[in-house]
Amino acid sequence: MTSLTAFVFASHGTFGLNLDPFQTNIINLAIVIAILLKFLPGFLGGILQKRREVILADLQDAEEGLSTATAALVVAQEELSSAQAKADQIRLDGKARAKLIRLDSEQRTIQEMALLRQGADSDLNAEVSRVREQLRREAARLAIEKALASLPGRLDQGAQSRLIDQSISNLGNA
Repeated sequence: MTSLTAFVFASHGTFGLNLDPFQTNIINLAIVIAILLKFLPGFLGGILQKRREVILADLQDAEEGLSTATAALVVAQEELSSAQAKADQIRLDGKARAKLIRLDSEQRTIQEMALLRQGADSDLNAEVSRVREQLRREAARLAIEKALASLPGRLDQGAQSRLIDQSISNLGNA
């Protein structure tokens, strides 16, 4: 047994097993472990229970926040689709209004051009009438001058009497 004791009680510089319970503090370790097992579950259990409740409350708050955010997202999507529909309607109304304005402008331009053409035609007709009248007067004046110039040499006393008689008879018949 001495060899076993020598093996069990190893010297200071070597490695070995020490089976003496008082030297190895097994009793102290057992007492500490027993005390820990007795009091630790209640203490740690309370802390873990509180931590569990806090985590559950945080999860519940997160779920409520998620449901609120989801509801807000649905409302925002509905408002977005409504705004897009309104924007499309405004765009269509704007295009229709622009088309009407363009057509109205074209019609007014055509009317203005017709009035200008009418005015130009009236001015042209008036100028043509004035020029014709002026040409008639000039032609009549020239014809009278020519007739007066040639009349004294052509008209003798007998022809002059016949012309006067014929003019008087024409005036009497009228």
